Amino acid sequence: MIILHLSSGQGPLECARAVGLFFKVLVKEASQQNITVSVLEQEQSPKQQGFTSLVLALEGEKAKSFARYWQGTLCWKCPSPYRPHHKRKNWFFQVSSQEITEKSELASKVTFTACRASGAGGQHVNKTNSAVQAVHLASGIRVRVESERSQHANKRLALALIEQKLKAQQDAEDNAQQKAHWLTHQNIERGQAKHTFYGNSFKLK
Repeated sequence: MIILHLSSGQGPLECARAVGLFFKVLVKEASQQNITVSVLEQEQSPKQQGFTSLVLALEGEKAKSFARYWQGTLCWKCPSPYRPHHKRKNWFFQVSSQEITEKSELASKVTFTACRASGAGGQHVNKTNSAVQAVHLASGIRVRVESERSQHANKRLALALIEQKLKAQQDAEDNAQQKAHWLTHQNIERGQAKHTFYGNSFKLK
């Protein structure tokens, strides 16, 4: 399983909208390559027209190469949809990934509670009691996953998300720079975009 993190960092609303537009592109491209995409965590922008952060789980034979292709700083070149007279036209966002190897012993260190999904997420969120809250007892890390209709599937994704957070926590202890990059997603390298999308149609060239 690959955990993919899309982040607008500390960028303005335009960057968050770029993340939302890219998410739609990502889901479409992944489907064409038989890669399933599950939303693990999301932070919507104030206007709810994009995301400041999206954490996704990718599964499929091509998931690793797919993530590697997109990983890095991406750019959306377009006049601001919010500020018509604003001179800036380059809006940057970040794609980071981690490969997660499921560990059976992790489940014994996590408590699960079933709950009803919030419904905030459209087709990616169900409205049954299959949503899961999971707490890693040793670290206190708490996650909530509700993207799948099966409680078992949500438990599995919750374990993967906790493992990602534990790895990030360990990285933070070893390398403060990695902590800033993955956990707080504050620093996006602008001007070095790996891929660039253009215009309101968000077309990749």
